[in-house]
Amino acid sequence: MPDQNLHANKPAPAPQGATVGEPSLLNRRDALLQILRVGGVAAAATGAGFWLDARSRRPVPSAPEVARRDHRVSAASEWPTLAVAHFAAGSGDAKAGEPRALVQKALGDLGGIERFIRRQDVVVIKPNIAWDRTPEQAANTNPELVAEIVRQCREVGAKRVIVTDVSCNEARRCFHRSGIEAAAREAGAEVVLPDPDLFREVDLGGVMLKSWPVFTPFLEADKIINLPIAKHHGLCGVTLGMKNWYGILGGQRSRLHQQIHQSLVDLAGFMLPTLTIMDCYRILLRNGPTGGNLEDVALKKTVMAGTDPVALDAYVAKAYWNLDPEHLPYLQLAANRGLGTVEFEKLAVKVSQVS
Repeated sequence: MPDQNLHANKPAPAPQGATVGEPSLLNRRDALLQILRVGGVAAAATGAGFWLDARSRRPVPSAPEVARRDHRVSAASEWPTLAVAHFAAGSGDAKAGEPRALVQKALGDLGGIERFIRRQDVVVIKPNIAWDRTPEQAANTNPELVAEIVRQCREVGAKRVIVTDVSCNEARRCFHRSGIEAAAREAGAEVVLPDPDLFREVDLGGVMLKSWPVFTPFLEADKIINLPIAKHHGLCGVTLGMKNWYGILGGQRSRLHQQIHQSLVDLAGFMLPTLTIMDCYRILLRNGPTGGNLEDVALKKTVMAGTDPVALDAYVAKAYWNLDPEHLPYLQLAANRGLGTVEFEKLAVKVSQVS
């Protein structure tokens, strides 16, 4: 019986033109192709690894911008630090034009708008436009007062006058219902609503406030006029000039309430305004800062202005709520930081009555 395994280990016949025991050209070509295929797969795998590694790395955050600027003007001994303009007590219901007359008088007593604003200045005016409320509810700055400041800045040749705020309620409704949007535009201002793309991460340099998103117009102004309304505030007692700076910030501002007095001082140290003008035409005596009930509103027909924001806040808090600095810790903290004085009675204060 023939052995079935007899030819099992014999080499296969060589292709024509090749010698036995020598690898064929075809085999060499196949080997090279196989090497190239394996190498290509390895290269592709390596490249994919690098791509995936790059895509999976967390982006390195850029350092927050350092943007603190001093917008204050030089002190002038011939002018008072604070000016108070008011209509006579009991002068009746609110009348059109009265807020404008009051701010004209207060600014005139401080040396006029030309003391603070120069030709070609980019001026940002910061009213309180936080709430979806009408002027009569006294939750936002009086629109007539805003319009008068815009008019005066334009009159002395400001290059641009911008009116803006970062509202708490929906911004379009706040700007419209407050009357500020229409009044400011009519007077020649650019009205800028908060836009998520117009915030920059900034190092505020504060004790409590470090890095925070700030609305860009406040970082690019030559001069800044703070234009708050005087109101009660359920958490810190009152919301006046220094509290108005919450409206430059994005992000979760409610977090600032955990250390509200320190956050107010940190903001005041970052925002050093050219001038503060306090709307006391109508004030919200109770249930602030949002208000809503006309019974909480008092008609005072007064405007106050000054170059010391700490003294101005202290003056208004004492005048309308009988609050001393010991009741408002942020005032003393601000004074300790060199941002102003709580002893307003030691300053030159001019009080004028408008007829």
